[in-house]
Amino acid sequence: MRYLTDRKRAVGLGASGGGTQHHWKMIVSSILMVIAVPVFIFTFGAVYGGSYEEVIAFFKNPVAAIVVGLTMTVIINHVKHEVHEAIEDYMHGTCEKMAIVATSALANILIVAGLFSLVKIAL
Repeated sequence: MRYLTDRKRAVGLGASGGGTQHHWKMIVSSILMVIAVPVFIFTFGAVYGGSYEEVIAFFKNPVAAIVVGLTMTVIINHVKHEVHEAIEDYMHGTCEKMAIVATSALANILIVAGLFSLVKIAL
C-alpha cells in the first residue's frame, strides 16, 4: 500500500514533465541577461565606430573579452532553450528530435565560433 500526497502524485505530470525546471532555468538566464546586456552595451559602446586597430586593441583587454563572451554565451543558451520549447510545443516524433538536435548543434557551433574569435583577437 502506497501513501502518496496529492503533490507527490502531481510532480512530473505537466505537459513536458519538467516545466518547473525549465521555468527556473529561464528565470536565471533572464536575470543574467538583465545584468550582462547593459554591461555589454556600455563596454562595446566605448569602442563603437572606432577604427579596426582601436577595436582589436580594445578587445585585447581581458575584461572586455570576458564581458562579450559571457553575454554571447548567455544569450545564445537562452534563445536555444526558448527554441526547444517552441519545437516541443509544435513538432512531434522524429521531426521534433531532429529539430532539437539541429538547433542544439547550431547554438553550440555559434558559441564555439564566437569564443574562438574572441580568443583569436585577444591573443
